[in-house]
Amino acid sequence: MKPVWIVDDDKSIRWVLEKTLSRERTPFKCFASASEAWSQLEVSGEAPQVLVSDIRMPGESGLDLLKKVKERFPTLPVIIMTAYSDLDSAVAAFQGGAFEYLPKPFDVDQALELIRRAIEESMHQVGAVNEVGMVPEIFGKAPAMQEVFRAIGRLSQSSATVMITGESGTGKELVARALHRHSPRSDKPFIAINTAAIPKDLLESELFGHERGAFTGATTQRHGRFEQAEGGTLFLDEIGDMPAELQTHLLRVLSDGNFYRVGGHLPIRANVRIIAATHQNLEARVKEGLFREDLFHRLNVIRVRLPSLRERREDIPILARHFLQKSARDLGIDAKRISEAALRQLSAVDFPGNVRQLENLCHWLTVMAPGQLIDVGDLPPEVRESAPASADVADWESALARAVDQMLACGGGPVHEKLVGAFERVLINRALAHTGGKRVEAALALGIGRNTITRKIQELGLGQKTEV
Repeated sequence: MKPVWIVDDDKSIRWVLEKTLSRERTPFKCFASASEAWSQLEVSGEAPQVLVSDIRMPGESGLDLLKKVKERFPTLPVIIMTAYSDLDSAVAAFQGGAFEYLPKPFDVDQALELIRRAIEESMHQVGAVNEVGMVPEIFGKAPAMQEVFRAIGRLSQSSATVMITGESGTGKELVARALHRHSPRSDKPFIAINTAAIPKDLLESELFGHERGAFTGATTQRHGRFEQAEGGTLFLDEIGDMPAELQTHLLRVLSDGNFYRVGGHLPIRANVRIIAATHQNLEARVKEGLFREDLFHRLNVIRVRLPSLRERREDIPILARHFLQKSARDLGIDAKRISEAALRQLSAVDFPGNVRQLENLCHWLTVMAPGQLIDVGDLPPEVRESAPASADVADWESALARAVDQMLACGGGPVHEKLVGAFERVLINRALAHTGGKRVEAALALGIGRNTITRKIQELGLGQKTEV
């Protein structure tokens, strides 16, 4: 087997990966810069088995190296590492054809598993994936956000219908715009419509347009959102609230690609990519008869789930700093700084309004905080007084206490074994659901080792199919 090449100006990263690969008896070579690695490629003319490169280094960047390498060796798997946990860094790697993206700091087992997969890929001589995505205001180092970044990247060369789910305020339109901006339709219009914000009797005309004289007040012909988005992307926000009659019309467009203006008799061909979004549970609405099952399956081709801010508390500091800078730019003033104590307090807040609520709070702080340094005392009272433990935590602890009391009252027995097993089963199942079945990322999210989660899955008899 040819060696794995490691390119990073950080000596400690090179050392860790050297030791890891040595333990695995995998041949490797290390380089401190992209230019050094490229020079070696030009001299030898032979590609490594796998290339692992940092994204930002003095001189040429990892993306520059990736571009040159992929032009010469298109099937070479390239893993891009970065300490910058934003969508730009994550998806620019895919744009250049990277095999995978590895955010720093990484778990050694996670890195090794990724390299193993890349080696297997190279041995099968499968071309690396060509992927894109990018929006400056989407940030996140949480594992759930990394999955969103990967999804945007992998969908970049596709025009497939996408369903974005997530609570209100999580940034669904930002993701939709990112999907459009880095799609083959990026030079065409992106048209957004909130189907819940438009009165039922006007929504059909908004979507499909109308002919002159179609109804009272229709004095001219009007092009609807489908025609406005011709060749581009139509974003249907809050699709779960669409009236039943309009669901039927939308299904017809998705089925045969044609629609009619209100009052029209000639079919119009629709050439648009549909991206839909909802904060509702569409499966539940289908069961309740509030949403057409056939339309659901038409829209639910590829699903991207955005995590709530509660699920990615580690991202609150980076988001808060970003929104403070953004507010300052909008107001034309110097950006305010925020203390670590204030950031810790913010990280303890549940933020039911998610990222949108945090952005509004940062705008309030930019205007209302008296000094240039924002401290805990400058936060609004409702934020300042938020307890680190949420009501949800108290609820499950109370339920646990009741369960213990019940079991003890019934004679005790292996109470500890039963409850600890149940607790671990729920914990691991939810973490696996959160990471799409990826064991390494689930272990990282829970703060346990890969071997530990594998052992627990076997011990607890969890039947869920998972990926490593």
